[in-house]
Amino acid sequence: MSDMLEHSDIENINIEDTLKASYLDYSMSVIIGRALPDVRDGLKPVHRRILYAMDKLNLSAGAKYKKSARIVGDVIGQYHPHGDTAVYDALVRMAQPFSMRMELVDGQGNFGSVDGDNAAAMRYTEARMTKYAGEMLKDLDKETVNMIDNYDGTTQEPDVLPTRVPNLLINGSSGIAVGMATNIPPHNPHEIIAALRVLLENPNATLTDLMEHIQGPDFPTGGIIFGKKGILDAYETGRGRIKVRAKTHIEIKGKKDIIVIDELPYMVNKSRLIESIANLVKDKQIEGISEIRDESDREGIRVVIELKREAMSEIVLNNLFKSTNMQTTFGIIMLSILNQEPRVFTLIEMLQHFLNHRKTVIIRRTIFDLEKAKAKAHILEGLKKALDHIDEIIKLIRASKNTEEAKEGLISEFDFSAIQAQAILDMRLQKLTGLEREKIENELREVLELIEYLESILKSEEVLKGIIADELNEVYEIYEGKRRTTLEDNYDDIDIEDLIPNEPMVVTITHRGYIKRVPLAQYEKQRRGGKGKTAVTTYDDDFIKNFFTCMTHDTLLFITDRGQLHWLKVYRIPEGSRTAKGKAVVNLINLLPDENIRSILPTTDFSDEKSLVFFTENGIVKRTKLSEFSNIRSNGVRAIVLDDDDTLITAKIATLETKYLFILTQKAQCIKFEIEKTRDQGRSTRGVRGIKFKHADDKVVDANIISNDEQEILTVSEKGIGKRTTAGEYRLTNRAGSGVIAMKLNQKTGSSVVGCVMVDENMDMMALTKEGKMIRVDMQSISKSSRNTSGVYIVKGDDVISIARCPKIEKESDDEDEEGSQEVPVPPSIDEPGNDTLF
Repeated sequence: MSDMLEHSDIENINIEDTLKASYLDYSMSVIIGRALPDVRDGLKPVHRRILYAMDKLNLSAGAKYKKSARIVGDVIGQYHPHGDTAVYDALVRMAQPFSMRMELVDGQGNFGSVDGDNAAAMRYTEARMTKYAGEMLKDLDKETVNMIDNYDGTTQEPDVLPTRVPNLLINGSSGIAVGMATNIPPHNPHEIIAALRVLLENPNATLTDLMEHIQGPDFPTGGIIFGKKGILDAYETGRGRIKVRAKTHIEIKGKKDIIVIDELPYMVNKSRLIESIANLVKDKQIEGISEIRDESDREGIRVVIELKREAMSEIVLNNLFKSTNMQTTFGIIMLSILNQEPRVFTLIEMLQHFLNHRKTVIIRRTIFDLEKAKAKAHILEGLKKALDHIDEIIKLIRASKNTEEAKEGLISEFDFSAIQAQAILDMRLQKLTGLEREKIENELREVLELIEYLESILKSEEVLKGIIADELNEVYEIYEGKRRTTLEDNYDDIDIEDLIPNEPMVVTITHRGYIKRVPLAQYEKQRRGGKGKTAVTTYDDDFIKNFFTCMTHDTLLFITDRGQLHWLKVYRIPEGSRTAKGKAVVNLINLLPDENIRSILPTTDFSDEKSLVFFTENGIVKRTKLSEFSNIRSNGVRAIVLDDDDTLITAKIATLETKYLFILTQKAQCIKFEIEKTRDQGRSTRGVRGIKFKHADDKVVDANIISNDEQEILTVSEKGIGKRTTAGEYRLTNRAGSGVIAMKLNQKTGSSVVGCVMVDENMDMMALTKEGKMIRVDMQSISKSSRNTSGVYIVKGDDVISIARCPKIEKESDDEDEEGSQEVPVPPSIDEPGNDTLF
């Protein structure tokens, strides 16, 4: 035994090296032979072999359908040594309109559905190629691509298809290899071909030039792509992420909203989506949905989500996007094979490699046609020469003992080539007629012209480009180019203000937290004393709590009673009609359950020259530079530190022109002091005392900023009595004093003051009542009175809860509205003697 071991051939190997080599071989086999597409024709080997097998079976677009089992059998028997299930699955996917932007297989029978239903067994279905697939196989018989041995060497298959269409970008591709994956989205055929024509004309074209034609991916199932950044990243680097949403619309059924899903994101299973929505509703993770129905048919997708009466469709829809596959992220990885190596390509590189492939195919096709044409010309030249010496040739042939002797005689005596001599011997007697002679001469002339044209292709790059362009144009005209997927710009991608008109708006917010914006022009000016127009339709237990005017492009600072500050653009507030309820403000900013908004300030910039001044119910004042609030987090920032028994009343933006701060209490006490008496403080500070109350039950109800003593302050009581008073009439005192009387209160005015605004000749005043009505009044029409007086009626028949300024508009109307508003004479001041009978 030992002798046998000594003389046997034993080889020591390193198992680590063996495993590494074996794994690398396996990896490359999977990468090249199964999982990744070729950058030239966009096909994986299995798809290419299916199409080639169908071509061999003559299953063109106009041919009779053939059993899928026969096609799969040919594929696995001759080209693809893998399981029949994998081949059939690939064939089925190429026939699904919801999987392919342009189907490669025309299937007859059950080929699956968007609900995830499996296709029928291959013995039941039939298939043939589509016209699009035919374009990929054109000129395959003209040696345009390399043919390689199949897996057992018994036949050959194409290494790549000589496709006339950029299939990799039009249909996309996805696959997982070893250590790498590809995920290329489908695109619109017209857009890709248009970009190819640009790149063909100008090889130095930039991505910007191509993006004028290619908007982005175009999925077969439609949907909406949000934002262009991910698209640009993918096209520039080969990798990117895009957000795809279902396309929906809102219908109204009675008093309830209905969300209808019309299109789904790419590769989303409809039945699983409906099931996931139902589970979320069952688990109360999404509220407001009463019923879900699938009303889809052959015409398209229609999934109906019926909402409860009190549910708001926008809120439910946003929750569905966040929690379900109604919104997905498509990760783009533009990885494919070039020269047997996997690479990540940019968009320009992919397009350029396709054009290079087309050049190679056309050159090889031209060489093939040129050789055929030259061979034919050679024969025609021989026939023409033979007709010129027909008598001698006939005599030679008749004198020859056999065909070989005749052939040798033709070659030796008339200098014919072997091919020409054989063609002469095969010539029929009808060629001797004059008409046939003319045909030969004409055919020879045509062949010589063809040879000249084919040689010009090989000599001229411009002619070659012209052929590529012509073929692209042919394909462009054949296939439809309507986009299925729409693109919408994301707020993070563009400056959306460029798309939105900068118009004056009235923003209202109710006690229950519903907010909306309405164009200011919808509120027509009325005379003082009018009844007003309904500003909002509220619930029985709701009322308008605050309102103000601003421009669409302004930034809104939401300041809450807890001293928290939030940031929002006006155009992000949903626009509604004059009587609409509005939308929940909690859907726009992150408020705590018991947190209330006390001040909403519009601004256009956050410079250090501006300050944000806060006023609390207990009379505390604080001033902070506005630049401190330029970068706001989603949950807001702390703007002021409040005492446990204190709450924020209002906040104002002060500028360099601001000289005084003005504070007004519920008991008509007020104080005016210089703004310099309050120094700038940081965000997380308490502030200083602004006013000392004379009455224990008094509190601050409003405050304002004053630029000069010539300005006028309009003060309004709860019974709708108002007056204008010059700021100079209010004595300047030190901060933290008791101040002076702001308005004379009595039974007619009511026991409290509701607020004050600064008078501006370019502004009107709007008053808000408890019944949810607004009245717009020209402030100049209100009588000017001294400090310790009451004023005139501004609003009659309802208590006033808030006032604000608004810009003047040109349009005026004294017509009655739906509540019967009418012109009311202006009464004199109630402080004038002898006027008690007016009230």
